[in-house]
Amino acid sequence: MSLKVAVQMDHIASINPGGDSTFAMMLEAQARGHELLHYTPDTLSLRDNLVSALAQPVTVTDAEKGAHFSLGAASRVDLSTQDVVLMRQDPPFDMNYITLTHMLERIHPKTLVVNPPAAVRNAPEKILVTEFPDLMPPTLVTRDRDEIHAFRKEHGNIIVKPLYGNGGAGVFFIQEGDHNLVSLLELFEVNYREPFMVQRYLPDVRKGDKRIIIIDGEPVMGLNRIPAAGEARSNMHVGGRPELSALTEREHEICAAIGPALKERDMIFVGIDVIGGYLTEINVTSPTGIREIKRFGGPDIAVLIWDAIERRRG
Repeated sequence: MSLKVAVQMDHIASINPGGDSTFAMMLEAQARGHELLHYTPDTLSLRDNLVSALAQPVTVTDAEKGAHFSLGAASRVDLSTQDVVLMRQDPPFDMNYITLTHMLERIHPKTLVVNPPAAVRNAPEKILVTEFPDLMPPTLVTRDRDEIHAFRKEHGNIIVKPLYGNGGAGVFFIQEGDHNLVSLLELFEVNYREPFMVQRYLPDVRKGDKRIIIIDGEPVMGLNRIPAAGEARSNMHVGGRPELSALTEREHEICAAIGPALKERDMIFVGIDVIGGYLTEINVTSPTGIREIKRFGGPDIAVLIWDAIERRRG
């Protein structure tokens, strides 16, 4: 089976091929004989109900940055002529991102968009997770300062973060005696129109923030990310140290609880975050971690993703 696959992503020249999950998915697609096109989200167009993008044929090579890709001539492509579109640009999940999902919804499911655009739009990572309050740490979503102060008084140490951020950007650890909360809220109020997310700080984050990859509603493997000294965030691009990690009984329970909701939404590739037995995020936009899992001896998750895609296109 040879599929026509268009990849909507940040420009391939800008990625780190050694750690990029989209790149791993492209390598596997190419190995299976699928035809690859590359385009960036800013070239997407909707005219007379036809969705197109300025796309280029792309060849990928598992090599160092700069030698990892080759692009052909650009042309405007009707995306309904493609079998699959991988929607893989990084957040922020803003009105631009939401608009792109509306555009891609015009071609799905005739052209399979992974993950489905309407499902992604209706399930932002920090909102979808609130459907499972019994699995989460105490959490507040609001802009109301009095609510935030009352939450802090109840729980002591807290984490404050933007609702639609990504990669650990804008995540703050506010200790019980810290006097900077008001200043931080003032900063957030200027920079974000949306409510903020406030959570009870989980000391177990020092043992790691585990990313668990879920394919077609089933857990595959965990990658524990341990924060660097003096850092509250565990994201790998801010110094988090990754290590392969089998799932605990509690983590299997979490996956079993949320798996049906993911399958109902036809989410093929999802990454959830778990700290100390608590679910903190469900990542559906452009989950990461599959290169590191393979590098540390775990399964090749790109293979499982393409198996799932091909089942739908078969």
